[in-house]
Amino acid sequence: MNRGFAPPSWDPPVDVAALEELAGRCGAAGLTAERDRPIGVATTLGVGGAARVYVELADRAAAQAFSAALSGFEPDRVPLFVLGKGSNTLVSDDGFPGVVVHLGAGHKWIRRDGLVVGAGAGEAMPALAAWTAREGLSGLEFAAGIPATVGGSVRMNAGAHGGEVATRLVRVEAVVNGTTCDLRPSELGFAYRHSALPIGAVVLGAHWELAEDDPVAIRHRLDELRAWRRATQPLRERNCGSVFTNPAEVSAGAAVEAAGGKGLRVGGATVSRKHANFITVRPGARAQDVHDLIALVRARVVERGGPLLVPEVRLIGRF
Repeated sequence: MNRGFAPPSWDPPVDVAALEELAGRCGAAGLTAERDRPIGVATTLGVGGAARVYVELADRAAAQAFSAALSGFEPDRVPLFVLGKGSNTLVSDDGFPGVVVHLGAGHKWIRRDGLVVGAGAGEAMPALAAWTAREGLSGLEFAAGIPATVGGSVRMNAGAHGGEVATRLVRVEAVVNGTTCDLRPSELGFAYRHSALPIGAVVLGAHWELAEDDPVAIRHRLDELRAWRRATQPLRERNCGSVFTNPAEVSAGAAVEAAGGKGLRVGGATVSRKHANFITVRPGARAQDVHDLIALVRARVVERGGPLLVPEVRLIGRF
């Protein structure tokens, strides 16, 4: 393995006593704190281990109860990871040593107030794009190309086809350090595939101000975007979406392809021959295979004179 090119991962220390205290507080609040729940299988890659503690927040009331349970905890005492659709996530084979939070069905909602559209953090971005199209509202067509939830998309300022989450965003509802609050875009430090949300913050919903347009015209644009994705991306194979962010000088996919990266394989993980910025996995693959292939690709690109690629996928746990 190319250790000098190993991608960074988040493997935080855990205060075990604090972890047990938080699990107890969740139980007292009527929330189930499940031990050793497999979470790798819940990602789009389908590989990786379990969460030390797993808490499902069925609706806003449960999220508020969890927020109260968090009150008084310093963020670094109990590592907290929010798992949505898991489309941009690689979980270590050893799992995650802290608390994983998942938002249940009560966090899937969409509503409008004039030109402002709000959506729950558990809502899928493609579903949001389709809903706004039917309403004759334009500005979120790019969301059709993001295989993630609203919450995850806000966290990483997800984007596609020239658009990104931050562009028309009005406000974000979130739990930050145990407190439920509204955040304005200016407070979130948005940049390319980045926000300043603390790792343990739980997004509850987001609101965008859109523009009126002909629903037929919007639907046509959506159909074009969907057709492009089907033609250029390995949608029928398990993957985590784009593996690397695009450097300034060239697209990540072009850099990997120029370095001869298409088809590179480690164990059960392979660089897609359809799109070089995608890694696909076959049955029996391990998270470590994907990690090591990312390192191999980064090394290959640099050796062939290209840039050091920065992972877009989030690596959770110890590799």
